[in-house]
Amino acid sequence: MTLDSRPSEARTRLLTTASKIFYSEGIHAVGVDRIVAEAKVTRATFYRHFPGKEDLILAYLREVHQMDRTQVDAAIAAGGRSPVDLLTAIAAAISARIQSPGFRGCAFLNAAAEYPDKDHPVHREIVAHRQWFLDTLTTLMAQVHAATAEPAARHFVMLRDGAMAAGCLNDPALVADTFLRGIEGLLRINSERNAAESAQPVG
Repeated sequence: MTLDSRPSEARTRLLTTASKIFYSEGIHAVGVDRIVAEAKVTRATFYRHFPGKEDLILAYLREVHQMDRTQVDAAIAAGGRSPVDLLTAIAAAISARIQSPGFRGCAFLNAAAEYPDKDHPVHREIVAHRQWFLDTLTTLMAQVHAATAEPAARHFVMLRDGAMAAGCLNDPALVADTFLRGIEGLLRINSERNAAESAQPVG
């Protein structure tokens, strides 16, 4: 069978349907038959676009990754803002997501719980997404305080992960506020470090 990866209404419908169910109910719990039925396509159509369920899962995660990347890249490309403002904007977008209707945590962390094998293609896709996010934050943090860019970026990711997990267990508004306060403190500390070092006399 020839795989058809071209954009099409059927492929979009399959991916949209699967993404909604995977996120709300989990990946392993959902079979191809249900996706085909809810997307209103035939099994032949499904397999024309995706050789198997794993390929659909990878497409789902890549779609989520692209949405995240587009949002971050757009903020950076807009220009005219300091690194602190950009990092604050990224945090604000995360905060808004936590408080959005139907929020059920991070799609990648949820998928990681179902695919713990580090050699599995799905797990590798998750790691690639998280590495992109960490690298992006590290680049921005380096412009706030170069010496602590890497640990500060990891701190940001950990705050984000905690907020994503708590956001579907506790009051989302309270979790989002706590997360933003944590990011604000992280950025303030590193900005003050940079200012203090810049004020020191040379030589």
